[in-house]
Amino acid sequence: MTDQKDALAREREEIAARVASFRATQQKFERDRQEYYASTLGNAWSGFQTKTA
Repeated sequence: MTDQKDALAREREEIAARVASFRATQQKFERDRQEYYASTLGNAWSGFQTKTA
């Protein structure tokens, strides 16, 4: 019975680690998207302001 509980506990720990890794990856993607958006929008606005000035 203890072996079964230990195996279940290890599985839960592995799942928790995978979920944490997935969340970290998703957060990195979100930061990368935000940085890309800010950079792209900044470049677009600087080009627009230069042409209208």
